[in-house]
Amino acid sequence: MLNWDDLRFFLEVARTQRVSTAGVRLGVEHTTVARRIRQLENELNTLLFEKSRSSGFTLTQAGLDLLRHVEKMESHLLNATEEVSSLGDSLSGNLKIAATEGFGSFVLTPVAMHFQDLYPGITLDVMPFQRFVSHSKRETDIVISIERPARGPYIGSKLTDYALKLYATHDYLDKSPPLQKLADLMRHRFISYIDEMIISDQLRYVDDIMPRDKIVFRSNSVVAQMRACLQGKAIAVLPCFLAESQPLLRSVLDDTYTIQRSFWMHYHEDLKNLKRIEVFTQYMKQVMEQNKQFMLGKAKQLKI
Repeated sequence: MLNWDDLRFFLEVARTQRVSTAGVRLGVEHTTVARRIRQLENELNTLLFEKSRSSGFTLTQAGLDLLRHVEKMESHLLNATEEVSSLGDSLSGNLKIAATEGFGSFVLTPVAMHFQDLYPGITLDVMPFQRFVSHSKRETDIVISIERPARGPYIGSKLTDYALKLYATHDYLDKSPPLQKLADLMRHRFISYIDEMIISDQLRYVDDIMPRDKIVFRSNSVVAQMRACLQGKAIAVLPCFLAESQPLLRSVLDDTYTIQRSFWMHYHEDLKNLKRIEVFTQYMKQVMEQNKQFMLGKAKQLKI
């Protein structure tokens, strides 16, 4: 008879493909993880993983079949745990929320802290990311991304639109050639992303306005880009929700160059019955609805 404790080890190895990483997540030594996997395979009399140095632990067909059942068990267990623990008036549990770095740091974090005032039993892990985050590997519960989620077992919707503009310091603009039209940008220096490491085509918005030889600083951290811009040496395209709160920065060419993008909020359908998912996503939508003007650069402060 299989027990849930054995299957937890199986789930973590299936999601991480490494016994060492699974051990860290489970709080045990990697040798313990390897032993529990061998024990489970012996009990089932079947091979669940192919092992190799390059790709780690890869699920066999039997492993894939078992994974589908175990993930359903995990979902039922999560729902049951929340239902029992929430029989009183308060919700409890943990929520892992992944978001892009700028939004995660400057918008999601303050919103999450106010949400925690309302639901003190819910702990929040906010994880700014610069790479793809996997729902299926349970790296996160909720994702807020600039890409609409691909087809799959996900539930979500557009959270908000946001604007990006060209920003520079007052000092830089005072000492540099005048900026009255887009063609004038050719006489300026720029800050941008590292093109070959960019995580989304939604971030490719500077090629049409600046030659590559004018880019003097690159980073895939939008916060680093803003910090570089604040040094007064170059112009950057920045989200308004990041830059408008910086008194040293000024937007330029607003009438001719404003970009609009969107954030999407989504989660795995297995989590749809979790009350803490429901209350957080509804709260997030409500706050973003109140802050449409802020996200579009037409208000200076986030209202919570």
